[in-house]
Amino acid sequence: MSLMDFIKKQFIDVIEWTEAGDGTLALRYPMADNEIQYGGMLTVRESQAAVFVNEGKVADVFGAGLYKLTTQTLPVLTYLKNWDKLFQSPFKSDVYFFSLRQQLDRRWGTTQPVTIRDKDFGAVRLRAFGNYAWRIADPKAFYSAVSGTTARYTVDEIDGQLRALMVEKISDAVAGSGIAFLDLAANQVEFANRLQAAVAPDFARLGLALEAVTVQNLSLPEELQKVLDQKIGMGMVGGDMGKFMQYQTAQAIPKMAEGIGQGGGGIAGDAMGLGAGVALGQVMAQQLGQGLGVGNAAAAAAATLKPDEIMATIEKLGDLRAKGILTEEEFAAKKAELLKKLV
Repeated sequence: MSLMDFIKKQFIDVIEWTEAGDGTLALRYPMADNEIQYGGMLTVRESQAAVFVNEGKVADVFGAGLYKLTTQTLPVLTYLKNWDKLFQSPFKSDVYFFSLRQQLDRRWGTTQPVTIRDKDFGAVRLRAFGNYAWRIADPKAFYSAVSGTTARYTVDEIDGQLRALMVEKISDAVAGSGIAFLDLAANQVEFANRLQAAVAPDFARLGLALEAVTVQNLSLPEELQKVLDQKIGMGMVGGDMGKFMQYQTAQAIPKMAEGIGQGGGGIAGDAMGLGAGVALGQVMAQQLGQGLGVGNAAAAAAATLKPDEIMATIEKLGDLRAKGILTEEEFAAKKAELLKKLV
């Protein structure tokens, strides 16, 4: 190098990066053809890391702090090629800054239904979506596996890959848990924890830490949702088939009356709808009588009930009233009848 070239060469004595909030994850510090001044200052802010790369090799990684670049702060560089002046002269090295901040509210979701195996329903096709948060945990690994020598690497460039990892592991999360889908669907926090545990190792291989996962919705195909609704209805009446029929009838009355009223048209249609509603009401009343023991036979059976059984029956009747299966009048009449047995 001529004396004039040496005079013209610029030496960098302060190295720092002020994040612009533009989604940058990794940034190669702009060196042009400049060299770093021996004894120069390196500033690494909180939520940042700086990596020195010399001739393609990662030399040192710096966390938050203010560093004076000497052989004490860059000991690894003194053993690399061409350092024959004990590091006293300016040196050339690539410096990469990495943002360690959490990347919040990243969205994931299934574009197509995902098939899982469930002990209750067999094969189930479900859709799910939610959000997740992650950050760079190992800058050296992230540099080696993802960003490399790219001058600027952003969140958007890796976002699609991370979303695919989330969706890919849904089946593993459900299968590995051994928990029935209905139980997971009722506890979305548990489902999210299982999904995070399944995906976290894949993130770690990229130098990332998966900080949080939330599941905002789990949905089933319409036909399976109908089966689920029926199972819920059965649960409401304690699995009793007679009471389940009462529940089904109560659900059907307004729909059938509405349908007939629309089909018949005018006053005649309304009358037909009202007649159908009355007829269904009679059927329901009859089933209520059979299911709940209304009538002479039920009264005789009630006479043999013990006091604690009578109180338990009243509590069950109260639940049916709360669910709208029994009217207030029906509940009061049956309650009074049962209380007489305690006297």
